[in-house]
Order: sequence, then structure tokens, then C-alpha cells
Amino acid sequence: MASRHLARSVVMQSLYEWDFYDKKDHNLESIVERNIQEFAPGLEDKGFIWELLTGVIQKISKIDRIIEKAAPEWPVNQVAIVDRNILRIGLYELLYEDEKEVPPKVAINESIELAKNFGGENSGKFVNGVLGTVYKEMIEKNNA
Repeated sequence: MASRHLARSVVMQSLYEWDFYDKKDHNLESIVERNIQEFAPGLEDKGFIWELLTGVIQKISKIDRIIEKAAPEWPVNQVAIVDRNILRIGLYELLYEDEKEVPPKVAINESIELAKNFGGENSGKFVNGVLGTVYKEMIEKNNA
């Protein structure tokens, strides 16, 4: 499981760099390759990195709208870049991954850990609040 946590951190760092440069003039694929070499050279299952990254990028517009709905006082472009990309990863896993592969609690806890390790003082609480809000809505919708 530690390898999946490492893979998530590589995806987060890559999305951060790509987003920092306004998603322009920087090839995301080369950013990821460089980050794999720098931060995860011995990682055996690099496929998870690419699956997660591809999924987030394909759903990024939908995910950003969900962030805005779950945290209306924080427009996506005003959320710290680290927090924004941790939320993108967490929401992708929460909403679009197979629950048997990534249970909701794992998606949330992994995101909180990333926020604590890479974000600011309140990042863990913020990420927990947004993902918790979305998760509660998922449960309510499923029970309706």
C-alpha cells in the first residue's frame, strides 16, 4: 500500500507543477517522468500513476465544479495549488474509482495525509471538509 501512497504523491507533485504554470507550455507527461525518476525511482507499479493522472485530467472540469459546489466560499482558482490538486486526486478516487479498488475512506484518508505532508497548516482540515461533504452527499443520494 505504501507504493500507492508514493504514486499519489508523484501525481500530486506533477499536477502541482503543471497547474503552477497555468497548464500551459509544459508537457505533463515529461513532468511526470521526471518526478518518477526523482521521487519514486524504485517504484514497481508505475501504471497506477498513469491511470490516476489520466483519470484526473479527463474529469478535471467536473471535479473542479464539485470543489466549487462543496466549498462555495473558495473559488477553485483561489484554493491553494497544493490543496486544489490533492482535492482533484481525492475526488477522482472517491467518485470515479471502483470502491473495491479504493474504498471511500481510503481515498479520503490518503488525501488528508497528502495535505498534511505537502500543504499548509490548515490543509488537512480543508481537504477533509471538502471530501467529507462530497462523501456525505454520496451516502444521502444512495440512501434516497
